[in-house]
Amino acid sequence: MTTKVVMEALSPTMEEGRLVEWKKQEGETVAVGDVLAEVETDKAVMELVARAAGTLLKHVIEAGATVPVSDLVAVIGEPGEDVSGTAEQAGSGAAGQRVSKEAQATQPSPGKNQPVAMPPTPPAAAAGEERRPAEKPPAREGNGAKAAPTRVKASPLARRIAAERGVDLVGVTGSGPEGRVVARDL
Repeated sequence: MTTKVVMEALSPTMEEGRLVEWKKQEGETVAVGDVLAEVETDKAVMELVARAAGTLLKHVIEAGATVPVSDLVAVIGEPGEDVSGTAEQAGSGAAGQRVSKEAQATQPSPGKNQPVAMPPTPPAAAAGEERRPAEKPPAREGNGAKAAPTRVKASPLARRIAAERGVDLVGVTGSGPEGRVVARDL
């Protein structure tokens, strides 16, 4: 029996996600909790994890594609299973919503006094991305000191791309939420 992997809502405001990179390739064995892909949300780059064990039979969506929440992105099953009918449902949303609701039903929802699980740390932060100290108040005029640098709102992926290309984010106009610099701005 095949299991459909759908684009999950990885943040409360997420409506779509960009599949940045597949971490598991077609034909690889996956276990529950294995990272299948990296997904750029409206806020960060997050991990899409397997909700079932088996073999990754098909990537329905290619890396770099933007996919609405609940749409089919991959199929997990047993080697040799026919996935042609399942793969045709990519982009339909309806089948993906049903699977997404089933997956959510198996996860306990936090109660009033239960702690809420935090999403995984974005890869850039885990890799030791340089942390900036808290901003200092602007210097007074006339004492010869420079004003503090302005803070730039940017997604982790945009920061990584800017660092790789040597782009100063201060000069980039962001098109994301609240003027946030996102990867497509670079």
